[in-house]
Amino acid sequence: MTVVESDRIHMAKSDDERTLDDMFEGLERMPVPEGYKAEIVGGHIFMSPQRDTHWEIILDIVEHLRTEHPRTRIKSDIRIDFPGDLNGFAPDVAMLRADAGKNAKGQWRHQDVEFVAEVISRSTGMNDYGPKKAAYAAADVAAYLIVDPYIGRCVLHTQPKGEEYTVEARFDFGEAIDLTGTPAGIQLDTSAFPRD
Repeated sequence: MTVVESDRIHMAKSDDERTLDDMFEGLERMPVPEGYKAEIVGGHIFMSPQRDTHWEIILDIVEHLRTEHPRTRIKSDIRIDFPGDLNGFAPDVAMLRADAGKNAKGQWRHQDVEFVAEVISRSTGMNDYGPKKAAYAAADVAAYLIVDPYIGRCVLHTQPKGEEYTVEARFDFGEAIDLTGTPAGIQLDTSAFPRD
């Protein structure tokens, strides 16, 4: 494929030559609608709306984490590149190791992520339960929490091995989630989680 630009012809990069940086640069030039989050999962761009319910749950999780951890360790909607083919995620909540550092590009490293929480959207929930779960396990993220406001349930994945988690526990909204045995180190009260 060729692209004509100012009387010059350039060869467009093939799929094999794409990088996450190229893709995110393209996203920055696109008119992403206000209130949408963009991520790259397996080389595909996904945009999902940030809803009020979504934000309330994220904020609740962050506030619980803040009872035990400094603000500098907790991130939300920040690009972190994860293992696999072109995986540039922006986790709803990510907690980093106390000694976490940025890479040469100024980005947080997936090796420093200890806990992730994702609040699913209808249009992208399959990523949270599928390729993102596999990438978090491959990155050795100790605890991965999926929050589903449509059915009022949370699924906690722990003990990563390869691209899978070996332990899974389900909690209905209203139940406390014991994260004291994980790096999060908290009891997460879900009674205030709103439903969609």
